[in-house]
Amino acid sequence: MHDIKQFIEETEFIKKNILSRGINPAIIDEVIALNETRKKQITEVESFRAQVKNLSKECGLFKKDKNEEQFQETMKKVAIVKTSIDKLESLLKSVEIDIEKILAGIPNIVADDVPYGKTENDNVELNCWGEKQKFDFPPLEHTDLGENLGLLDFERGAKLTGARFVVYKGAIARLERALINYMLDEHLKHGYQEIIPPFIVNDDSVYGTGQLPKFEDDLFKLNLPEKNWYLIPTAEVPLTNLKRGELFSGDELPLKYVAYSPCFRSEAGSHGKDTKGLIRLHQFNKVEMVNIVAAEDSEQAHSDMINRATSILEALKLPYRSILLCTADIGFGSRKCVDLEVWLPGQNKYREISSISNCWDFQSRRASIRYRNKAGKPTYAHTLNGSGLAVGRTVVAIMENYQLKDGSISIPEVLRPYMGGLELIA
Repeated sequence: MHDIKQFIEETEFIKKNILSRGINPAIIDEVIALNETRKKQITEVESFRAQVKNLSKECGLFKKDKNEEQFQETMKKVAIVKTSIDKLESLLKSVEIDIEKILAGIPNIVADDVPYGKTENDNVELNCWGEKQKFDFPPLEHTDLGENLGLLDFERGAKLTGARFVVYKGAIARLERALINYMLDEHLKHGYQEIIPPFIVNDDSVYGTGQLPKFEDDLFKLNLPEKNWYLIPTAEVPLTNLKRGELFSGDELPLKYVAYSPCFRSEAGSHGKDTKGLIRLHQFNKVEMVNIVAAEDSEQAHSDMINRATSILEALKLPYRSILLCTADIGFGSRKCVDLEVWLPGQNKYREISSISNCWDFQSRRASIRYRNKAGKPTYAHTLNGSGLAVGRTVVAIMENYQLKDGSISIPEVLRPYMGGLELIA
């Protein structure tokens, strides 16, 4: 959500900013005009209420003087003015709904250092880590490796549910679980509080983090009477909303949450894209980080979260690169976003494994997450979120980077204690 005051005070800057994201800047003029209408209607309502107050005083005097004729006449005037108030309040509510709808559909204002771009090709590589594995055989993709081992079963996943579902078996299932535990343990070492949230949330929660109303088609909604419930697309939603609607002491900050959860996404509009394998499933596992911090601390928190995610990739010895997303590719709620892309030799390309976003006060305004700053003034917190990491994609990266010529898969050393000492999936 946005502060209309900023739209009024920095109109040209805001227009230029959202234009860089492909949004027609005329929407800003529209919402400012509606806000002017809203203010005029509020003034009119207040004026009519003052009239009612004065007329009511007169009624009291007429009643006291037993002047029934004047009393009845004045009561009629009160009724007429109250009818006018009801009509104006109805118009006012309609305008406020229109303003909220427009604001809810405008993406976050991007930071000054976010590069301008027209497509994802304009993203900027920040750094590259690790040496790509050199194989003396043609490396296979994870789908072939998993099916050859009999440990990834896409056919039965489709039988049980449909396309883009999978059944993990045996050592690959254990590898997924080992990664979840390893990632959680690593984050806990750095001051994160582990949370097990509900995997079903209400519409206020998905609105608070920005999935509603714009991205409703990407969500799985439960078809239950009188329940606006959704399967979570990411643990970001329940974790961020833990403080929804609260005003709390700044002494509580920073709040650093981490959670494992399954994630559910309909992937609307992605037909024909990444339909093979574990890259784009309707259900997948992820370890998610969420920070809720004081406004002045969000840049440092963003850097720290990036370091948390990259440290796991480096411990697993998986080559990756960091990408600063441009205006054309950055997410709806993000002010600034860095993607981590892991190298997949079987596919001969880098693929996203984490997306770490600083949302500033965009989500906290939608979800009313406020703290009292050092001066005691209520202030919107800054929220950040990022994968630490996407578990299924980490499985993909391990399978493809640690594959051996005979089709078996070596297990990274840091994961072996989580696998009961197992060194090889064969």
